[in-house]
Amino acid sequence: MSHQSDLISTDINAYLTQHENKELLRFLTCGNVDDGKSTLIGRLLHDSKMIYEDQLAAVQADSVKSGTTGAGKIDLALLVDGLQAEREQGITIDVAYRYFSTSTRKFIIADTPGHEQYTRNMATGASTCDLAIILIDARYGVQTQTKRHSFIASLLGIKHIIVAINKMDLAGYSETVFNNIKQDYMNFTQSLDLQDIHFIPMSALDGDNVVNPSENMPWFTGQPMMELLNSIEIMSDRNFTDARLPVQYVNRPNLDFRGFCGTIASGIFRKGDTVTALPSGKKSTIKSIVTYDGELASAFTSMAVTLTLDDEIDVSRGDILVGTTTSTITVADKFNATIVWMADAALTPGRQYTIKLATRSVPGSVAMIHHRIDVNTLEHHDATTLQLNEIGSCAISVTAPVVYDTYKTNKGTGAFIIIDRLTNGTVGAGMITGTIDESLQRPVSSEERAARFGQMASIVSLTGDAGKALAYQLERKLFDNGHAATVLESQDFALMQAIKNAGLIGLCINSSAELADVVFDCQQNTLDDIYNTLKKQKIIF
Repeated sequence: MSHQSDLISTDINAYLTQHENKELLRFLTCGNVDDGKSTLIGRLLHDSKMIYEDQLAAVQADSVKSGTTGAGKIDLALLVDGLQAEREQGITIDVAYRYFSTSTRKFIIADTPGHEQYTRNMATGASTCDLAIILIDARYGVQTQTKRHSFIASLLGIKHIIVAINKMDLAGYSETVFNNIKQDYMNFTQSLDLQDIHFIPMSALDGDNVVNPSENMPWFTGQPMMELLNSIEIMSDRNFTDARLPVQYVNRPNLDFRGFCGTIASGIFRKGDTVTALPSGKKSTIKSIVTYDGELASAFTSMAVTLTLDDEIDVSRGDILVGTTTSTITVADKFNATIVWMADAALTPGRQYTIKLATRSVPGSVAMIHHRIDVNTLEHHDATTLQLNEIGSCAISVTAPVVYDTYKTNKGTGAFIIIDRLTNGTVGAGMITGTIDESLQRPVSSEERAARFGQMASIVSLTGDAGKALAYQLERKLFDNGHAATVLESQDFALMQAIKNAGLIGLCINSSAELADVVFDCQQNTLDDIYNTLKKQKIIF
């Protein structure tokens, strides 16, 4: 810190250049409620001397006001819990982002909520992170929340996990307690795709093993938190093999220049490389790689560039320029994905949404929910809808072919969001897991048809002189309200059965009672009477 201060005072331009070239590490903190996530971040900032004096004074005043600490101490959690509701309740509600740097790295911290009802917030915070710090209270060990957050971290492809076993001061700094929790966690994560796991015993409140090694736990020979954050290897996590550039904009300032702008999702592009434009499949060669600072010989992941090509091939926004390695990329109008549902209104299979994948937006729908994943137990359950904060494995169908990799292979071209077409709000986030084998798809079930049409397949008999007129009026009313029904003037049993097998409502005129599921006397029932009765009997919903 002193070196940085000296550099700032002597050569501000040199300091800014040094700061700009530092490697960036994004990480999140998660865990059970009151495990000390916000306190840990506050301690990292405080002990790293990254808090301004006026910030510190404000937190000291708020600590006295809230009465959350003893005399002479400050509540470091207040550095992060900025919302008034968070300070009043002593919990984290929304994702809070904090920024700090050391002499070697820049950091962006996402402090995510621990409550189950904020699962979508945690998924949002984790989506861009390289590393997750999962806090465990040493007094209670591995909890349901610990398992849920570890699963979400695994689901979102976070490759590095630091398990911070916090509040060791309340467990007598016991090595046995630490080892038991470590073993429990390793037993649980055998079924998850977590490869690089580190364990640190610590006390965020007192600073043990946060920035400085703990004198209270000499038996721990590993690195303290800050040292590990500074040294953990993340560059190898980037995909430098599969060159992908989703085209965001076609730049045509004059007749002599036509460039394709975007941020490289993965891989390396070099001048002279052969590239393929997908989904068209047209090939060309890179003529130049243009940036604000001039032309480059090569460009790699996360760089914003403009590529010009030797040939005038048709490329537009939403297309993807790919390098010679195309074995993992797919062009299709169907794929399997894991979806995190983020809206109050439930996901409805068959309903049209906008699917935004990389720079391309296409209409599409969830064709089928394979199963819902219980985020607490990891068990799979049959489901016809997904509610707020639920996660499910689904089949997605779009109206035009899209270009994608699996999320595990390439986050940039394997992740998508689901947008409500009426409100334009983001209602879900998805990670592509693979292609769909049409031959292995199960037949459409009656439950799926019922969920799609919002009705139970039924034969409704309308008797009396007004039966025919009411049948066509009822068909119109059902149709206008999103249901699928048809009038049957014939009493053919085979036809009625076919109508029910298709999940429809058949409106029969003067059909016999034994052939119908429900019978209405049109001399005694009005159109509204019949419609409301169908709702009460759950034939429509």
